[in-house]
Amino acid sequence: MELRHLRYFAALAEQLNFTRAAATVHVTQSTLSHQIKQLETEIGHRLFDRIGKRIVITEAGEQLLSKVKVALSEIDDGLRGLRGTAQQLNGSLRIGVTHTFNVSLLPTCIDIFLSKHPSVRVTVQELNGESVGRGVASGDFDVGIAYRSSATAISFEPLCNDEMALVVCSTHPLASRKRIRMVELHRQNLVLSTSDTTTRELLEGWFRSVGAEPVIVVEMNPIASVLALVRRMKIGAIISRQALIEVKDLCIIPIENPTPIRTPGILWNRNQQPTAAAKSFAVILRKAVMGTPMAARGRRSAHRFDGMIGSIT
Repeated sequence: MELRHLRYFAALAEQLNFTRAAATVHVTQSTLSHQIKQLETEIGHRLFDRIGKRIVITEAGEQLLSKVKVALSEIDDGLRGLRGTAQQLNGSLRIGVTHTFNVSLLPTCIDIFLSKHPSVRVTVQELNGESVGRGVASGDFDVGIAYRSSATAISFEPLCNDEMALVVCSTHPLASRKRIRMVELHRQNLVLSTSDTTTRELLEGWFRSVGAEPVIVVEMNPIASVLALVRRMKIGAIISRQALIEVKDLCIIPIENPTPIRTPGILWNRNQQPTAAAKSFAVILRKAVMGTPMAARGRRSAHRFDGMIGSIT
């Protein structure tokens, strides 16, 4: 059985006339008749009966038709999507993103995306992770870039494991350190994200796991503002390595025992088909992430991730 047999069958079931059906699928009437007989022989059932000059579909034909329509629709949608990726897209793309990924990753991906599809209007909203998830679930965003959401309507596609690191200025007492243990951050002055964020909740869990209590001098979420503060004060910040890719003037110190790791990903609405623009953007995003240093670090440290999560939950 080949795809053309199903297309010929569906055309005849719709037209119930060999001449019209043959014209619909662009073959001769004899070819159509021969192909239908082949299909009937292969499945072992008559699909059509002749009553006088009329063609009627049999009960077996009706049962097959309902499935064939769905299958052909899925195949045609897939083919249209593939053809669309080679063409310039139009319309809009609405993205919800957390602070971390709006620093460098998202601008890079948007640049690549718009170079291919300049007619698409891109709208970006920077929110905390849960708000991004709610926006995707409600249909306000076509795609989200964040961490796993608690929203039940969300499908989460992991991208990699992203380590967090301590960032200090060059005059900070810890600036010369090659790495630092989590317990050594006890009583250290830090700027951390606000207490209503998932990142802060996880960091507090990691601190508790080693008995460390840092001094939270400032609570602040925007990455650019946090880095500006670190440049001005002898204060540390714990930030995703993804947000630090382009930072050259500060000291980035890996944290160990444990290493704080989070898993960023793409958030999709389970109940909606992604738009062509969203699917095209996701391809660019996956490639961009795999080309960053955090992807390699994530692969190396993946074996530590499950054990670390177990220690803080």
